[in-house]
Amino acid sequence: MAIYSSSKENYLKAIFHLQEKDNTVTTNDLANELQTRPASVTDMLKKLKAQKLLLYEKYKGFKLSQEGRKVALQIIRKHRLWEFFLVEKLNFGWDEVHEIAEELEHISSKKLIDRLDEFLGFPKTDPHGDPIPDAQGKWVLTRQVDLLQLPLNKMAEVSSIGDQSPEMLELLSHKNIALSTKLEVKKRFAFDNSLELKIKNLGPVTISEHVAKNVFVKYDE
Repeated sequence: MAIYSSSKENYLKAIFHLQEKDNTVTTNDLANELQTRPASVTDMLKKLKAQKLLLYEKYKGFKLSQEGRKVALQIIRKHRLWEFFLVEKLNFGWDEVHEIAEELEHISSKKLIDRLDEFLGFPKTDPHGDPIPDAQGKWVLTRQVDLLQLPLNKMAEVSSIGDQSPEMLELLSHKNIALSTKLEVKKRFAFDNSLELKIKNLGPVTISEHVAKNVFVKYDE
């Protein structure tokens, strides 16, 4: 696989994540995501299109080509493997690893990443519950819902976190909510859509609507 600059890799990764929400991505979407000027985005998109990493649909926007998607998935794989390594082997907190992994994901050695994957035991998810693509770019998706959709008094297990900002992760840690935490929703407050949770072996906690829609769980129906 060809080696691309860190800047191009950041664009490909951003387009991949935006495509998850909408099939195509506009220049303005990408400028907002990367916090840069639309003119700069347009210049980069032209370069990526010239390298056959993007497809353009008139009046709709851009999306990754098959090759572009393959490159993006390998960047995501590296990022999430490094996050797993930092948390599991170096004892970083789950709220400390994103920015470090942003730097490490640009290491181009495939041999190193394959060895890292093997050393870690081929993990399926990162410390925030996001799936880790394998060497072929395949990953396992977990059926999950956010806490706003979880039925009352239904025991569930935290499977991933949507908003992975350090501030959100710090708040969740303060409330004893982490991956694999078992909990149930005991009450919904109509006033502001906040929830009262019962965490297994701990007392009740209250979380806001914003927090609730960013905590995903799996449960037996």
